[in-house]
Amino acid sequence: MFAVIKTGGKQYKVGKGDVLSIEKLDGDAGAEIRFDEVLLVGDGASQTVGAPLVDGAAVTATVLEQAKADKILVFKKNRRHRYKRTQGHRQRLTVVRIEDILPSGAKKKAAAPKAAAKKAEASSGADAAPKAAAKSDEES
Repeated sequence: MFAVIKTGGKQYKVGKGDVLSIEKLDGDAGAEIRFDEVLLVGDGASQTVGAPLVDGAAVTATVLEQAKADKILVFKKNRRHRYKRTQGHRQRLTVVRIEDILPSGAKKKAAAPKAAAKKAEASSGADAAPKAAAKSDEES
């Protein structure tokens, strides 16, 4: 099974057990992170594409370490003006291991309260119909 998740303004295709270096997220080594922005979930035979996100899908991961990327040198120069500037940058990264892909894990939990609410409306609606009929009989 695989999924396409969105984090840090980028999209990643992930599978169970994959190790990724992504833009810095809060959390110490060993912490669990849940990615709720899942764009696509699929296995060998079928795929579920979100519009833009797959409802209820999530990916869980464990933080392995907080790291820094290699240093990048930013060099600016204007010819014939004795202007040179050098600046360095190291992007902070979080290294995570994908633990599980939940195609509709959160959806099942959210569906139960909605069903209970619909049943409550139906039962109160059934009580309202005889009352409305009784009122119309009283008026005539």
